[in-house]
Amino acid sequence: MKKFQITFKGQVYELDVEEISGVASTGKKAASAPVPAPVAAQAPAPKAAPAAVPAGAQTVIAPMPGKILAVNIKPGDSVKRGQVIFILEAMKMQNEIMANQDGKISKVNAVVGQTVSTGDVLAVLG
Repeated sequence: MKKFQITFKGQVYELDVEEISGVASTGKKAASAPVPAPVAAQAPAPKAAPAAVPAGAQTVIAPMPGKILAVNIKPGDSVKRGQVIFILEAMKMQNEIMANQDGKISKVNAVVGQTVSTGDVLAVLG
């Protein structure tokens, strides 16, 4: 047994940790887990390089993976902070994606029916 002291959110805790190194506490040798045979993994498909964002521009990104159900903007539109600009379906729920600042839409990267991943740039405000 090894004794450790940790502090979590200002509270001090003492832990007793048992070290297991191939021998169980009964003295019998522990059974080792079978090792799976290596499988040749396919390299993931290269992702498209993100579009360049002009200096001072803000991006609206997908907060979760899903499918675009509605695009309420087009390039050149003026938007206010909090205005719903996309509807994203994720896990059978409709999520409103809102503009994160006042501005003018310079680029829309998503279309209705498109599947997006977390972090994908949906639009550029600038």
